[in-house]
Amino acid sequence: MTSQPPPADAGPRLCLFDLDGTLIPIDSDHAFGSFMVDIGWADAQTFRARNDDFYADYLAGTLDLPAYVEFATSVWRSRPVTEAEAERERFMCEVMQPQMRASAQALVREHQAAGDLVAIVTATNEFVTAPIAAAFGVEHLLAVQLEREATGAWSGRIRGTPTFREGKVQRVDDWLATLGRRRADFAEIVVYSDSINDLPLLELATQPVATNPSPPLEAIALERGWRILRLFD
Repeated sequence: MTSQPPPADAGPRLCLFDLDGTLIPIDSDHAFGSFMVDIGWADAQTFRARNDDFYADYLAGTLDLPAYVEFATSVWRSRPVTEAEAERERFMCEVMQPQMRASAQALVREHQAAGDLVAIVTATNEFVTAPIAAAFGVEHLLAVQLEREATGAWSGRIRGTPTFREGKVQRVDDWLATLGRRRADFAEIVVYSDSINDLPLLELATQPVATNPSPPLEAIALERGWRILRLFD
C-alpha cells in the first residue's frame, strides 16, 4: 500500500494523481451526470443513456472530449451560478464524501508528508473536481478548464489545453513553469492512474504506478514491470 518515500537526501519528488478510478472508486463526472438526473435537472431516459455511452467511450479510449464536455455541462450551466454551486455542494455531501476512502487519503498524505510536490491531474472538469481536490487536501488541481461568458456563466467549451491523454503532459509542464520549475528539477516523478488514457503521463514517470488498473492498463503494466497498486481491495 505504501508509496515508498525516498531517503531525505534523494531530492525533490513530483507526485501526480489521476482522480477518477484512481483516488476515488467511481467516475466523478459520470456520477455528477447521474446526480443531475436524480435531482430532476436532466431527463432520466435520454440523458442517462447518453451519459453512459460517453463513459463507455472513455473506458475504451475513444472519447470525444469536447463533445462530452458540452453535453455533460449542458444541464447545470444553464442554471444560475449560485444554484449550480449549491447542488454541487449537495453532490459532494451525498455522493462524493462516501467515496473518499481512507486508503486513498492516506496515500496522498504520505506523499505530502514526504515533502513531494503533489497535484491531481484529471480529465474531469474543474467545476466538478475542485471540491474533491479540496477534500483530499491537495492544493494543485489540473482539470479541464471551462470557458466563461461575460455574465460569468459557463459556455460548455474547453478553455486552453484539456487535461486528457497527451494534454495532461502539456498541462503539467505549463503548471510547473508557473512555479519556476521543470520536470528535470525532480529526482523522481511518481504517477498514479487507473486508465489507458493516461499512458502518456505514466510513460514520463520514473515511477509509474498502475492504480486500480483497467484491464488494458494492467496488461501494459505487467508487460513493462510497472508497479500495480489496488487501493480499494
